Amino acid sequence: MKRAIFPIFQDRARRSPDAPFLHLEDGTTLSYRAAFDRTGQIANLFLARGVKPGDRIAIQAEKGVDTLLTYLASLRIGAVYLPLNTAYTAAEIRFFLGDARPALFLHRAEDEAEMAALCAELGVPERLTLGADGRGTLADGADAQPAPADAHDAHPDDLAAILYTSGTTGRSKGAMLTHGNLASNAATLADYWRFTASDVLLHALPIFHTHGLFVATNTTIVAGSAIRLLPRFDAGKVLQALPGVTVMMGVPTFYTRLLSEPAFTHALVAHVRLFVSGSAPLSAETHKAFQVRTGHAILERYGMTETNMNTSNPYDGDRVPGSVGFPLPGIELQITDPETGAELPQGSVGMIEVRGPNVFKGYWELPEKTREELRQSGFFITGDLGMVDARGYVSIVGRARDLIICGGYNVYPAEVETLLDAIPGVAESAVIGLPHPDMGEGVVAVVQAKDPALSEGRIVAALAGQLARFKQPRRILFLPELPRNTMGKIQKKELRERFARLFLEEHA
Repeated sequence: MKRAIFPIFQDRARRSPDAPFLHLEDGTTLSYRAAFDRTGQIANLFLARGVKPGDRIAIQAEKGVDTLLTYLASLRIGAVYLPLNTAYTAAEIRFFLGDARPALFLHRAEDEAEMAALCAELGVPERLTLGADGRGTLADGADAQPAPADAHDAHPDDLAAILYTSGTTGRSKGAMLTHGNLASNAATLADYWRFTASDVLLHALPIFHTHGLFVATNTTIVAGSAIRLLPRFDAGKVLQALPGVTVMMGVPTFYTRLLSEPAFTHALVAHVRLFVSGSAPLSAETHKAFQVRTGHAILERYGMTETNMNTSNPYDGDRVPGSVGFPLPGIELQITDPETGAELPQGSVGMIEVRGPNVFKGYWELPEKTREELRQSGFFITGDLGMVDARGYVSIVGRARDLIICGGYNVYPAEVETLLDAIPGVAESAVIGLPHPDMGEGVVAVVQAKDPALSEGRIVAALAGQLARFKQPRRILFLPELPRNTMGKIQKKELRERFARLFLEEHA
């Protein structure tokens, strides 16, 4: 699709102005036309603050109507949208603002003093605020603006968004996604998953992440569907909302928590046509238990920040537990030798590489890293290890570089280890992910202490203000020495095997 998302949204507002776009928690509904008009007010506010095409707009705000519409307003004026995890601390935000150099930063109203000082220090020229209650200088400023606003004529290759994904060295990388990347993937998913204008999507995902922001929102817009918008996942509210929706997207944690609810029954979801899971591996046990309880086979897919979605289990046909399905139409996938890059025969385990219109443009101001991971042929080296079976189903068998996925969010051990090793009394640390019945993987730090008085509580307290909560270790384990090979490298595989049942036994 050689188009951009915003013109598609604009067409929907013109052709079906009264069609519902957002069903809200308070029972009200925002039509496509009303949502389009609100993006015009927000766009005019951004323009009045001096934002120009190509400028970055960074945002760290709680999920809500205006938060979501700032994304579309940004696309409307040709700005580059930069969503930031709401769990990031000020220390983490400092890096992103310094690296991306946004023209405007939209942050939570309650962070006013801290972010004002940070933006003044870094030279961020403009700020707006948006509270969890929907109020703040963004809402007030937009209310004062007219709804009509010109739409920037974006080329499919123009930059639409930057999403940061951490590197194994702890150096975060900004993945640059184009208008064409977003529109092409949304069109493919809408067709592959059979979305229509009659669908209502239950949206309890965060919107600073590919899954909630691009997969859910963009696919809905392309199909002209509606969204039932929840601020976050709450099992009780999800159960209340399910009778009014036809599709649900979630991370595995959503589904394990629903299965623990007696009210989650076959009858409750009889009218839902599709449950999608992603962002972390879905266990075969959860897949089977869900099907027994509801009659639905969860559709698992595979994507990345740099690529949006790459593969999907079929809409019709076997949705294989433990598999992420087939490459999506228009997307090529190959398995290669991690050392040589040579393509491996079917059935071999190797590095997953993908190529297609969904693949990002490169890493923000990191040309060398871009060349390392994005081949001249157009194939992106995902860093994930996988295989393709005789029927063509793709399975992820491991993640290179020790990536941990906790509750659907990426945690890179090196970032946590750097902070751990700086704590007085820590000689060295190794951060690993262990199977967790609720979060998919739990973050565990294994520490070699040089101070015998060092405790788990002291370490947890030292990390509290330095890391987002999902990155903080759930357990701190102590060993007199960390296992190493003959070259002195810490053997994380040995640690994972040694403590593999830690969380499973705790939750038994």
